[in-house]
Amino acid sequence: MKKNIAIFIVIILLVIFGFFSFKWIKHRIEYAITNAVFVESDEMSNVGFYRVSGKIIKLFKEEGDFVKKGDVLAKLDDKDYKIELEAVEKKLESLNFKKQEIEKKIQRVKKELQINEAVAILTDREIDKKIESLNQNVKEIDARIDQLELDRGRYERLFDKGLLPKRKLEEVETNLKVLKEKKNSLLKNIEQLQVAKEKAKENIKLAKVKKTRILEMKKALLSLKSQIKELEKKREDVENKIKYTVLKAPFDGVVAKKFGTIGTVVRAGTPIYSLIKENSFYVKVLLEETKLEGVKVGNKAKITLDAYPDKEFEGVVEEINPASAAKFALVPRDISAGEFTKVAQRIPVKIKITKGRMDLLRVGLGGEVEIKKSENKD
Repeated sequence: MKKNIAIFIVIILLVIFGFFSFKWIKHRIEYAITNAVFVESDEMSNVGFYRVSGKIIKLFKEEGDFVKKGDVLAKLDDKDYKIELEAVEKKLESLNFKKQEIEKKIQRVKKELQINEAVAILTDREIDKKIESLNQNVKEIDARIDQLELDRGRYERLFDKGLLPKRKLEEVETNLKVLKEKKNSLLKNIEQLQVAKEKAKENIKLAKVKKTRILEMKKALLSLKSQIKELEKKREDVENKIKYTVLKAPFDGVVAKKFGTIGTVVRAGTPIYSLIKENSFYVKVLLEETKLEGVKVGNKAKITLDAYPDKEFEGVVEEINPASAAKFALVPRDISAGEFTKVAQRIPVKIKITKGRMDLLRVGLGGEVEIKKSENKD
């Protein structure tokens, strides 16, 4: 009886062993299984300060922290840039003041010039009219003097003959004297007007000289405007540099590595953090060539990571590299001497993660992958 029971138990155990062995073998046939697995990322970027150097005064994130695009990562001491900005703004203020003064001066000189030129031209014309009028008067007086000269000659002859009283002769001589004095007075007025005319002409010439001065002031104004424009560009550049002293996350992701430390003086472009873009993780599998049959793009995969053995991730084969990993080794095997050992080559396979706790992933984690093979169809 005991012998029969023992035989029965052995048979049961053999059946159970056979069942699980069959399942294990079937699983191995249906799945390509390997532990040459590494978590990688398509987009991992080193970020540093753009165009600015200085001492790090704050670091806001630690390794493993999640960041959103625009989150502040680090801060440089911006004191020197603020001093530079203050100096530029003071110089700009001074140049703008000079610019306003020159603009006012140009307007004032322009206005004075217009008035003075108009007055000088008008005065010149009025003097010409007065001179013309006085010359006409002189001509009229000359005609009257000529007539009186004739009258005086005639009166003298009559007076000598006793035909004309002396009073009449004296009267003619008095009128003649008055006219000559008046003529002399008019000639003096004409001389004075000629002097005034020359002065008016000088004023017109002076107005033209002042026009040249306005042109010079306009050139100086253009030079100032050019300097102001350059300083405004410099101010904008320094303001941007002050903004650049704040390092911000360029995308949503996770901090993979922190390189910087507070108090360190860094140059522009020096990596401060290494960030991995959110949802850019994938699993890189180095699959033995003997397991490659049936593995195709689109096949589903189960992923187990050593760091999280109780967590399961799912994925899909996205890419199968056309060359083995050995082709990309830094020191490839040299078989030219005929020395050769048969070694199973590994083919890189990229698996896109489709399901699982993405926040747990870290670049470099290892684990195991089971890739569901496609059925062979002849």
